[in-house]
Amino acid sequence: MRAVVFGEFGGPLAVREVPDPVPSADGVVIRVEATGLCRSDWHGWMGHDAGIELPHVPGHELSGVVESVGADVVRWRPGDRVTAPFVCACGRCAACARGEQQVCERQQQPGFTHWGSFAQYVALRYADTNLVALPGELSFATAASLGCRFATAFRAVVSQGRVRPGEWVAVHGCGGVGLSAVMIAVASGARVIAVDVSAEVLDMARRCGAEVCVDAAAGDAAAAVREASGGGVRLSLDAVGSPAVCASSVESLGRQGRHVQVGLLPEGARLPMDRVVALELEIVGSHGMAAHAYPRMMSLVATGALRPELLVTGRIGLADVPTALPALGSSPAVAGVTVIAPHG
Repeated sequence: MRAVVFGEFGGPLAVREVPDPVPSADGVVIRVEATGLCRSDWHGWMGHDAGIELPHVPGHELSGVVESVGADVVRWRPGDRVTAPFVCACGRCAACARGEQQVCERQQQPGFTHWGSFAQYVALRYADTNLVALPGELSFATAASLGCRFATAFRAVVSQGRVRPGEWVAVHGCGGVGLSAVMIAVASGARVIAVDVSAEVLDMARRCGAEVCVDAAAGDAAAAVREASGGGVRLSLDAVGSPAVCASSVESLGRQGRHVQVGLLPEGARLPMDRVVALELEIVGSHGMAAHAYPRMMSLVATGALRPELLVTGRIGLADVPTALPALGSSPAVAGVTVIAPHG
């Protein structure tokens, strides 16, 4: 098969012919029809994630068709249209027993713990626990975003953030996760403030329902959020993964507000803990979403309450990835989600 491969962290990427994967006894091989280009893949390429062995194939947001199945797989057959969370949970550890597969103790992650989906085929473990069936009307391009950015935003806003109708919510950073969070918070009845440095991105956030847009490049974004919300928001998310953005998100909160950290922070962040104590703020993390939690999100997609297809703004092939992936670390944010078609 053809796949995007790198042999050193931060080094050259190339499209190469590599051996086809084979399914494990509990796993499947999926013919990748679409896979998202995500900043998390950039972090992996840069070496920010422990455990990546070289050479490596990135890619963790995917949709496609089951090509082959392992001997122990019960629920899936070749030809099934599927997606999967980027955390492929074992289904047997203590966390999985509690229904918290997104923090599985023995999790596998395509594009991180093993070769990923920037390829024509990808192998996934624990298929009966992790695969999610796709309705026929959902395109592969739209479905690819559900495994990471949209599902991650859904859990961050709805479960970890406990969003409520009428609340002010601030979304700091309106890339794929952030725009998804804006759309989900609006659909939940919240009043949303979108924060970013790109006018193009903020315009798209406005089209997704943001009531207020704050240009973070123009000054103190946290102060602007507090002013727009009448003293501070109830829920704020860092969807970028920047120490400064994380601190700004916390400073955007009003009394007893909730900060959810979604973006990766490889080097940590310094937070205004005096404010956290004085205002009794909550700080929580959010890491993907388990496959068993998808039906609620999928039902909202089916009714049109959520429209993740509006976030897919770019389509490229494997040959474009060696240029597009490094650009995620330096270029201004591109509005929406870029999807790769490995067979295109």
